[in-house]
Amino acid sequence: MNRTPIRFDNHDRRIKYYELLLEQDLEGIPCLPLPGDYHFVFYHHGDRDAWIDIEKSAKEFDTYEQGLESWNRYYGGKEDSLFHRMVFVENADGEKVATATAYHDITGRDKSGSGWLHWVAVRREYQKKGLSKPLITHVLDIMRKSGYIHAKIPTQTTTWLACKVYLDLGFRPIPQNAVSSRDGWRIMKALTNHAALQAFDAAHESEILSDCEQ
Repeated sequence: MNRTPIRFDNHDRRIKYYELLLEQDLEGIPCLPLPGDYHFVFYHHGDRDAWIDIEKSAKEFDTYEQGLESWNRYYGGKEDSLFHRMVFVENADGEKVATATAYHDITGRDKSGSGWLHWVAVRREYQKKGLSKPLITHVLDIMRKSGYIHAKIPTQTTTWLACKVYLDLGFRPIPQNAVSSRDGWRIMKALTNHAALQAFDAAHESEILSDCEQ
């Protein structure tokens, strides 16, 4: 009897976790338009909780407290730098429904001078409405206009659909990460069969599921 293939969510903790890092030059990335009735706005003071709410809805956090901890780690005391870096998508009613930030490597390990795209998220009920690619390309354009010529994106296997979007936009695995997280990229190959991942063999189902799911 054939086993029914597992259907994975867009943010699925059943998937074995690997850090994935992608990169691309910023020149030539097109800006894609938002669907009608949506528009971009920059961060203003007081938007922290809207950011946390979006990230929670997208399953980046389980609790408000986790969101606050991440906010403080990335942006605490640096909110004034977000006025032209953190972007939200608003709907026709002015509700913030998606966000992404043109930032840098907060660990200080990356000495390349690249811009880093951080915390891309779309509220759960607004996913699959064509918001993510316009949001990402808009923020990458902001990065380019700020003087960056190269961008890096940190993501993970558990958010595999987001990684597929980055691959669709021309981002490719950073060579060192393709080696250190090879099994993660093999998982991505199995889940997406993306043409950009021809160098990787697809992981088997037993290699995709985290230990607690097997």
